[in-house]
Amino acid sequence: MTPIIDARNVSKGYGSGAGRFEALRDVSLSVGRGESVAIVGKSGSGKSTLMHLLALLDTPDAGRVSFAGQDVLALPAKRVSELRNKEFGLVFQQFFLTPGTSVLDNVTLPLKIAGVPARVRKERGLAVLNQFELADKASNRATDLSGGQKQRVVISRALMNGPSVIFADEPTGNLDSATGAVVEDALFTLNRDLGITLVIVTHDEDLAARCDRQVFIRDGIIESETRRSGAAA
Repeated sequence: MTPIIDARNVSKGYGSGAGRFEALRDVSLSVGRGESVAIVGKSGSGKSTLMHLLALLDTPDAGRVSFAGQDVLALPAKRVSELRNKEFGLVFQQFFLTPGTSVLDNVTLPLKIAGVPARVRKERGLAVLNQFELADKASNRATDLSGGQKQRVVISRALMNGPSVIFADEPTGNLDSATGAVVEDALFTLNRDLGITLVIVTHDEDLAARCDRQVFIRDGIIESETRRSGAAA
């Protein structure tokens, strides 16, 4: 499987002196195009730090990160930002919706950042909201929705630029089991039907088991990897 993201020997620490904390230590991980990968670990294991490096939200202290064969650490900051906005969709446990603004405005924010005209933003936003059965909520304030609706809004926003990869950090962590299952199904449908690469950070072993591959991280080091039966290598 051709890697779309490749991290080689990355390390990342926070703080300085005696208080410095090494979140990742010489970690290497490749993610194949169209693959679904779960990064699994307890709180403080380094799993979210690893996702942030893969998603170009942060830079490693050492090592290399490539996207589609290109060394992204050698690119100017503006180009990295453009690449992230175009190629990646981000889904977080905390939702990060803008309070007081509409569902449609929240969903189409990436298009606004990219300079897409208002009419096109509205058309594309409503089309994606309709896909997630949220078109009737387009004019509602995003913060007035239920937890499951908010997470579907976040997934809708992540799809706006037609991303190659969706990164999801504990996407069902704030949801009850039934609502979480709906959100999981939405993510894996995108992976299966559209070929979007899926990288999920989770401590939920049941969610991880749905992915093609599970990467187990502890104390900043990848301990082991397993592959779901039947998943392509």
